[in-house]
Amino acid sequence: MADYALLVIDVQQAFSERDATGANRSCRDAEQNISRLLTTFRATGAPIIHVHHHSLEEGSAFRADRSGVAVQPFAAPQGDEVVIVKHVNSAFIGTDLEERLNALGRPQVVICGATANHCVETTTRMAGNLGFDAFYIGDAVWAYDHSSVTGALISAEQIHAVSMANLHGEFATVLTCDQVCARIADAGAV
Repeated sequence: MADYALLVIDVQQAFSERDATGANRSCRDAEQNISRLLTTFRATGAPIIHVHHHSLEEGSAFRADRSGVAVQPFAAPQGDEVVIVKHVNSAFIGTDLEERLNALGRPQVVICGATANHCVETTTRMAGNLGFDAFYIGDAVWAYDHSSVTGALISAEQIHAVSMANLHGEFATVLTCDQVCARIADAGAV
């Protein structure tokens, strides 16, 4: 039984392609921190579950027939790491993620990836609602600028901060990459 499991959500080329357009985003160190989490989990043998989004929407950059669906190379699954394909925001809907986590003994779930306020936040909320002890790694996620319903610009940094505020103490504990890596090292991870 595992003490911790890492969920790496939607670290796919569609976001690299969006970044290449000059889109403003938060947390430029997110990929580096996700890489550190992967290295830490791999070193301890703790389970890693990769979640990839394959949109069913016609115009989506995440459709299976588009370049955006490919995984960013630094986050590519290795060995027997599990890959779950989802078609909606939550990694729990229409997948066997909950069953896999239950089979691992309901470990504490460390969640990172893209984007802070969409699939990562949705999956984190659901993990908390399902009774998992969830950790949202605030410096291993990112958000993009977005327009409010009135058309006002909301900065990526504001969205990121609100996402963390929405989750912390309610659905999850927000930690930094350093904090969770220290916890895993202290626990021996498995």
